[in-house]
Amino acid sequence: MNQGSFLTVPLAVFRNRRLIAKLARSDFRTRYAGSYLGIIWAFIQPVVTVLIYWFIFGFGFKSSAPTSVPFVLYLVAGIVPWFYHQEVLMSGTNVLMEYSYLVKKVVFDIRILPTVKAVSAFFVHAFFVLVTLLIALLYGYKPSIYLVQLIYYFLALFLLSIGMCYTTCAVVVFFRDLTQIISIILQIGIWTIPVMFDPAMFSFGDRYGFIFKINPMYYIVNGYRDAVYARAWFFEHPLSTLYFWCVTVFLLVFGSVVFKRLQPHFADVL
Repeated sequence: MNQGSFLTVPLAVFRNRRLIAKLARSDFRTRYAGSYLGIIWAFIQPVVTVLIYWFIFGFGFKSSAPTSVPFVLYLVAGIVPWFYHQEVLMSGTNVLMEYSYLVKKVVFDIRILPTVKAVSAFFVHAFFVLVTLLIALLYGYKPSIYLVQLIYYFLALFLLSIGMCYTTCAVVVFFRDLTQIISIILQIGIWTIPVMFDPAMFSFGDRYGFIFKINPMYYIVNGYRDAVYARAWFFEHPLSTLYFWCVTVFLLVFGSVVFKRLQPHFADVL
């Protein structure tokens, strides 16, 4: 594998960073164009989902957080990064088909399209991060120096999601069923990370807890909680950090190579 195989995509993203920002704003504004509530729908669905989970697990099953932290804060701090990952993966997977008219233009660099979706999804994500901080404040968790880690963990989340998207968006052009498969995987995936429950509640939690940690989103979810209320630094988990970045770098390199190899055939298929 030569150096250019996996550097062409990140270099293209860097060179077109201003265009990406412009397209991301346009993508966000036009996503709900024509509906009465417009972009408000981007916020309604996550709020409703959180309320449903909070009611079912917080009041129905009376779940509790693994520490003294209120369950609603435990839930929101964990599910907010998952919402972002889910949105980027689903919209990023279909981005080449959505912008097929640009794919057929020789002068347009289609390598930036998955990144456009990731940046577009950031606007909603930033809002819900602020909501999470507000909830934490209402429960007495004042802002601390640990909050600066939200920048680090978001960057990690961004790169993980992008790395997956470059593979899925390239493959789905030739295998359209991949969209449905990813949707099912995401429905299952939320149960493989500690969003609504404490892994220790399972009888196998102590012995086989590593099963949950295989999912790299486990690192992100716990990281957001560490930054918001748990007061812990990312370097306090060296093995988890090393594992996460090994997986993420692999996905970035693999995605870049797959995208570059399949790119010459996109226009013919679309």
